[in-house]
Amino acid sequence: MEVLTFTEEFTSTVQAGRLFKALILDAPNLIPKLMPEAIKNVKLIEGNGGPGSIQEITIAEGDKIKHLKHRIDAIDPEKLAYSYAVIEGDDALEKVDSLSHEIKFEATEKGGCKTKNVSKYQPKPGVDVKEEDFKAAMEEGWALLKVVDAYLVANPEAYA
Repeated sequence: MEVLTFTEEFTSTVQAGRLFKALILDAPNLIPKLMPEAIKNVKLIEGNGGPGSIQEITIAEGDKIKHLKHRIDAIDPEKLAYSYAVIEGDDALEKVDSLSHEIKFEATEKGGCKTKNVSKYQPKPGVDVKEEDFKAAMEEGWALLKVVDAYLVANPEAYA
């Protein structure tokens, strides 16, 4: 079966560099503080935070998925780009052989930014998957982005 690709965009009044720093570079510290009801912790378990490093995310109680492991494939603070693959995680890989995300932050003319996320799902052979199968996970990702965005709007000195 062919790779399913979904592209989503989010527009913010926050500068691209600030959003990248908060959401990508400082995620292990910031995300559990902003969303303790959803994310217990994010920790680097292998590597130095660059390509090839592995992050483990522990999800709060009540969610179907309890933990995820991400492999950082690329991180470019100058180009404000980040890509990673989900390599482990309870039900996250139940229907797919691979799951990857490419995230790019671009400045807008008004001083804010546009965040573009390209998600690629490689279904397992013989497994029928639809966009609805991944909708909840995509919505959770955007909810996280919105929480970080709201924090940065409310705290203009943070990550400046």
